[in-house]
Amino acid sequence: MGPVRVSWEDDVRRDMRVLPMPSSHPNQIEPVVLLALSSRPKSVLDIGVGFGKYGFLAREYLELWDGRNTYNNWRARVDGIEIHEDYIGPLQRMIYDDIFIGNALDVLPTVDRIYDVILLVDVLEHFSQEDAERLLVECNRKSHAIVISTPKTFSQQDAVFDNEFERHLSVWREDQFKLEQRKLVDHPTHLIMRFDSPPSEASLLQT
Repeated sequence: MGPVRVSWEDDVRRDMRVLPMPSSHPNQIEPVVLLALSSRPKSVLDIGVGFGKYGFLAREYLELWDGRNTYNNWRARVDGIEIHEDYIGPLQRMIYDDIFIGNALDVLPTVDRIYDVILLVDVLEHFSQEDAERLLVECNRKSHAIVISTPKTFSQQDAVFDNEFERHLSVWREDQFKLEQRKLVDHPTHLIMRFDSPPSEASLLQT
């Protein structure tokens, strides 16, 4: 009897419908990391820290793949925003420089920094369309690039982990976003994009 071949990707796609946050789906990790770190940013803001996966990956690839061959002399700035303080523990505090606790709509205007890249990974679906548009404008004001990943289909999610902000409130389509300065990844389950532009108050959405 030959080896039994298991399609990991099929299993993962099937399990998407029952995957609660503060994790995010593993099939988007590679394109998100490649888009986010392709410009070798010196500063990253991860909105929706959760378990801290993308802060950890940013720290690893920005610090250990820069040719310096040093381990503890960190030079990149990796900050995060998390609305649910109970998610934050020693792991996240070790990886991130600053973690701002609160709603990104309230926190981001108070942050006195322009980031090379802002990450919005599995975040937009937790906002209403109106609030998400406000968040995107604020992210555009505070960054040179924004990386977005959000599910292509709506899945019901309630207040898991005793967190009201884990509810899914919206779903997003490619044609809602402007074409200018956009890099789009062909992905089976997520809308994954990077926008590059100087900081401005322009919207990323079509009018």
